[in-house]
Amino acid sequence: MAALPPPSAEAQLAFLAKLQRLFAEGDFTATYKFALLIALADLAVELGADDGQALELSTRRIGQRFIGLYWQQALAYGTGRPGTAAGILVQNLGEQAAVLRAIAEFRARSRAATQQQAALDPAYPALLSSVSATVSAQPLQYLQNFGGATDAFLYERPGPGRVRLLPGVAYCLRRFHPLVLQLARSHWVSHIKSNRRNHAILGDAGDLEDFLFSTSRQSLEAIGAGLRKLDGERCFYCGLALGTAADVDHYVPFSLYPRDLAHNFVLAHPACNRSKADSLAGRDHLERWLQRVVQQADALSEIGLSAGIAADAATSHRVAAWSYASAAASGGHAWLARSLYEAIDQQHVELLTAAPVQC
Repeated sequence: MAALPPPSAEAQLAFLAKLQRLFAEGDFTATYKFALLIALADLAVELGADDGQALELSTRRIGQRFIGLYWQQALAYGTGRPGTAAGILVQNLGEQAAVLRAIAEFRARSRAATQQQAALDPAYPALLSSVSATVSAQPLQYLQNFGGATDAFLYERPGPGRVRLLPGVAYCLRRFHPLVLQLARSHWVSHIKSNRRNHAILGDAGDLEDFLFSTSRQSLEAIGAGLRKLDGERCFYCGLALGTAADVDHYVPFSLYPRDLAHNFVLAHPACNRSKADSLAGRDHLERWLQRVVQQADALSEIGLSAGIAADAATSHRVAAWSYASAAASGGHAWLARSLYEAIDQQHVELLTAAPVQC
């Protein structure tokens, strides 16, 4: 079957207008709908393509992402400020969200500190089934209800356990991924802060977004230690000795794709990391990163597993391909060294599409 062309500019604008209406007119009694939008946008990046094809997903795959999104949030949050008490943040206007409650109960019974470790627990399939059933019955059922009506502009449900992103939707979620995540995350944070039952926990906390979505310091330290053993004591970017100071850097910037993937981490001088900041890296760096992902795939997976970070070389490769293709389409520039950049063009994209990494 021939691939469908990407949606027109008019269709993309219509998608954005409906997305805006969903946030403005939707009924957000819990944080599930924000999590669902993030999960669908991430899966479109990782599994979709830059054409107009529909994308079929399983509810268990979406449920897996829900567990990842809520895993950290099932722990008690505390600010240490006077007049506050640590506790698990309430994410529903009624009883605590069922997904959060199920994960918290699982974590209390299991020794697993990370989702990757949890997946090895014999009780994990039951947790995944429970979360997937909740996702199917609640946010998937109601996300597209807004403005007093149902507008199925994102997906349809062709059968039990299946969700199909409509033609053009995966493309738009890939194209506008940063915007979708920014909207979903900011509304998620606001929802928690506005819930009066969280006031005794939060006080005037200003770091809530870091707790909800950022990588734990312990995980980054474990990644850094593993990369030193694997790659040696040199900065990935400039090649000079690291010394005692080194940053664990997201090769594809976290600001561009805020999901931790083991194969996306490299060690860098703090100065190189600050200089690169939120930019993609230039062609020479890209060639070395691709070579490393292929040659060190198993070792990087082991480092990720020990640190509790998702490890999938093929997914990291697809995310990089998406990020460079998006940058090339918008006239982006890639970082080479301090104050030195190059235009991102089709040659960068072809490096990533010429030899896809296999699972």
